[in-house]
Amino acid sequence: MDAVRATDHDRYLTALYAPADKRDALFSLYAFNAEIAGIRDRIHEPLPGEVRLQWWRDVIAAGGEAGAGHPVAEALNAAIAAFNLPKPAFENMLEARIFDLYDDPMPSRTDLEGYCGETAAALIQLAAMMLDPVEAPRFAELAGRAGCAQAITGLLLLLPLHRRRGQCFVPADILAAAGSSPEEFVAGDGGSGAQRAVAAMIALAREHLRAFEQGAAALPPSLRPAFLPLALSRAYLAKIEKGDPLRVTPRLSALRRHWLTLRRATKGWPAL
Repeated sequence: MDAVRATDHDRYLTALYAPADKRDALFSLYAFNAEIAGIRDRIHEPLPGEVRLQWWRDVIAAGGEAGAGHPVAEALNAAIAAFNLPKPAFENMLEARIFDLYDDPMPSRTDLEGYCGETAAALIQLAAMMLDPVEAPRFAELAGRAGCAQAITGLLLLLPLHRRRGQCFVPADILAAAGSSPEEFVAGDGGSGAQRAVAAMIALAREHLRAFEQGAAALPPSLRPAFLPLALSRAYLAKIEKGDPLRVTPRLSALRRHWLTLRRATKGWPAL
């Protein structure tokens, strides 16, 4: 819980709305995600990052007491066993995270959506399986839309950090349509096409968010906590659109984040 509160406060808030007997498992899942998502922040070369990802592959594949002494690994393996979570989903998530370690450009929108599916969407689906394994499979497609909306919004929030590193998660085909390139986008002011590329990414996030919201009214209350991070996406996108996302990371106040999360946790999403 402390690890998630420190590294992923938005998901920390959402987990508090889960039943008490499911929270520890959710925290282990979210702490694992924060651990692998933050590897790039703790390395100077890609190879140590790949070694760390391989360590997680080995620990999850072995299960049981593997990872003894590492509190997140121990808790995650216990959750995987308790809720019969599919290990291939974790393998795919770890494979997708290799991209984070390098500065290769994202090739296309299809590749970006695939990355989102293996990371954020998979995380939502795994959380849903913990919360209600009977209902979760019916909402796998909705989890895909939700994950794309959330992940693309998150990448937009991280634009200043990624540009300082020379990373470009904006797909090359979107940049080309905007009259830019990965190299130009991460350099200096981003070039004349940077704002058009950001606008296209915002539109893509909203496209997936609308698709999620169209089906979200059908979510049973038991699954809401898995999807609650989406309660903040529309507000974040509005902040991004009005701000200077290439240079400044937009913020939502703690009060607003709490209010938006509480509203969706208690009332769900309205029918569109």
